[in-house]
Amino acid sequence: MKLADQLFSAADEVEQNLSKRAYETVLEMILKRELPVNTVLQERRLADMMNISRTPVRNALNRLENEGFIARNGGRTPSVKEFSIQELVETLHIRRILETEATRLAAGKIPLAELDEMEQRVRALLLKKVPDTEADWEADSRIHETIARYSGNRMLVNFIRTLRLKTHMFHLTQVPERFEAGHKEHLAIIQALRDNQPELAQSLIAAHIDNVREGIIKRLSQF
Repeated sequence: MKLADQLFSAADEVEQNLSKRAYETVLEMILKRELPVNTVLQERRLADMMNISRTPVRNALNRLENEGFIARNGGRTPSVKEFSIQELVETLHIRRILETEATRLAAGKIPLAELDEMEQRVRALLLKKVPDTEADWEADSRIHETIARYSGNRMLVNFIRTLRLKTHMFHLTQVPERFEAGHKEHLAIIQALRDNQPELAQSLIAAHIDNVREGIIKRLSQF
């Protein structure tokens, strides 16, 4: 490879890494409500905050727009998107389809050590008197992402991750009653996977997502 090509390749890799970092930073700020709904996202301000150029920030915002986390109304500056109940219902419907399929494919493939670790995390959370939202999300992510990963389908993994992040926009503080119930459902799913019962695991994860949907809709309908 010529020196010029090597330099170009290295520069491109640096640019990709910066874009990835910008994407992860902005996404985390959105999920943590540090950038609330309808916040205008200015490239220059974000670039200055992360001490990088505007190009990786622009790439990150384009990716977030494609994934549906931000919107440009009338071609203007992007802003954090507000999800409607309809969008949430549709997101959970797609999650139900994809995650039941991922569970079918993953059944019998997840090592017992990983199932044990997931169960221990959930049981430790259930012992706490006050729900820990961050630990709750980590445990939830570990279960759903592990199942997706062992499906062996990388596209399923990516789609499920993006859809789960959208669901996470409606976090535990908005549906606190789902904390204990949701994790008990997780324990049942883990047990079905441990017993290598794919059909039962599928029905349990479908019911789990249905219950998430109903809990959020019920909470939002009160406002």
